[in-house]
Amino acid sequence: MDEPVVLGVDIGTTSTKVVAYDTGGDRLAHHSVGYPLEDPHPGWAEQDPQLIFDAVVECLRTVAGELPGPVAGLSFSTAMHSLIGLDPDGVPLTPSLTWADSRSSAQAERLRAMPSGLVLHRRTGTPVHPMAPLPKLVWYAEQEPMLFARVAHWVGIKDWVLLRLTGALVTDHSVASATGLMDIQRLAWDAEALSIAGITAEQLPRLVTTTTVLPGLTPAAAAATGLPADIPVVVGAGDGPLANLGLGAVKPGVVACSIGTSGAMRVAVERPAVDPLGGVFCYALTEDRWVVGGAINNGGIVLQWAGDALAPELGEHSEEELLALAERAPVGSGGLIMLPYLLSERAPHWSALPRGAYVGLTHGHRREHLVRAALEGVCQQLALVLASVRAAGNEVREIRASGGFARSPLWRQMLADALGMPVRFPAGHEGSSFGAALLGMQALGLIPSIEVAADLVEIDETIHPDPAAAATYAALLPLFSELYDALVPTFISLRRLAPGLPPEPTPRASPM
Repeated sequence: MDEPVVLGVDIGTTSTKVVAYDTGGDRLAHHSVGYPLEDPHPGWAEQDPQLIFDAVVECLRTVAGELPGPVAGLSFSTAMHSLIGLDPDGVPLTPSLTWADSRSSAQAERLRAMPSGLVLHRRTGTPVHPMAPLPKLVWYAEQEPMLFARVAHWVGIKDWVLLRLTGALVTDHSVASATGLMDIQRLAWDAEALSIAGITAEQLPRLVTTTTVLPGLTPAAAAATGLPADIPVVVGAGDGPLANLGLGAVKPGVVACSIGTSGAMRVAVERPAVDPLGGVFCYALTEDRWVVGGAINNGGIVLQWAGDALAPELGEHSEEELLALAERAPVGSGGLIMLPYLLSERAPHWSALPRGAYVGLTHGHRREHLVRAALEGVCQQLALVLASVRAAGNEVREIRASGGFARSPLWRQMLADALGMPVRFPAGHEGSSFGAALLGMQALGLIPSIEVAADLVEIDETIHPDPAAAATYAALLPLFSELYDALVPTFISLRRLAPGLPPEPTPRASPM
């Protein structure tokens, strides 16, 4: 191999993948291993940390074994908002609670309603939402007080993997900025947030920059992975900010949009900031790059639901036929709006209350209208996130999009129409794993700056909005937005009355 190779390790929600890249951005080898997401109770979403660690080790061993030469270093990406409680020896006492875990919905709503709720959001960059570790910690303190008292350290999944691999208990500013526990201006644990959570700074990992290089692997980790013990290990960052880097959206004004099972929209900025209404998050990438944006819970999962609920006869391979069905309906679905909150919702309202709804249904609507309205709802929700990104004072001059939805010409066009801007689709790269590798290359001095990402990522296609369709979606967007506020009382009543939703916990002594 003529150029140095860095392994990008992407610890995702449902799988870990390791991809080997050279400094020219070429992918040389890759491997992925999946693991289950358990839901033992409604609203819970947890994982076995050991299975994730085993997946990381297997991926590293497999990829390293496929390369003809040495590896210059490892660099990590991780799903954000995870939480694990450890005993004094670093052994997990809890599962890994993922971003999708909503057991702390009642705690989050209570914290948001406090006078300091929005202030906390602005100061920590993290919305007060059950996805975040802060409300999860309050849930443990209230619902599992004996377990809570036994925990020596609270960490994220990447923190624990790095502890097992290197022996260092650290967390990077990117992951920490998504906990609701770190002051994003001071880059230090926030005293008020810690008090609300009922923990001390000593129970959290040491804060480090995303480009911090750990000195190597433990003897056991080196033996398990087949990598040299002295290989440099770059701490890395969260998958959201690194997805921007992997798409080349690292300069201010360039937005990265993704629709997979869920969805997100993020823009890189040079200084941390949250809009006055708290519609966006603000997470770190490097010391002089942050990402502002919002994530939505309901992306491709909405199309999957439409197939199961509206066209079950199409079977498992229904995506193309469903999209063809949606294409038969007009833009705007004949006046039918769907709020696609099948898995509750995040940005820009950051509440676990909402539920899905069709509004405007008439005798004349058919399946094609319902399917198209579901897809339009996802795109309209992303349009609301884009509006919040702008409201935070950010210029938006380019949008780059990726994700499974990009296979569909209909959905590509619909997104451009709903956003009212051209959307550019990069070719090839693996998003967060490529971003992790690039960050590692900068940390190891193999590239001058992560700015090279903008040149390494090639644009495969640019979709321009259709003027008539864009005008229709622009006219519908205020109605779509107003429906959320109008239905909040209904959402509250449904949470109280509908079976199968996470029950509100019995109030106990609070650490607040």
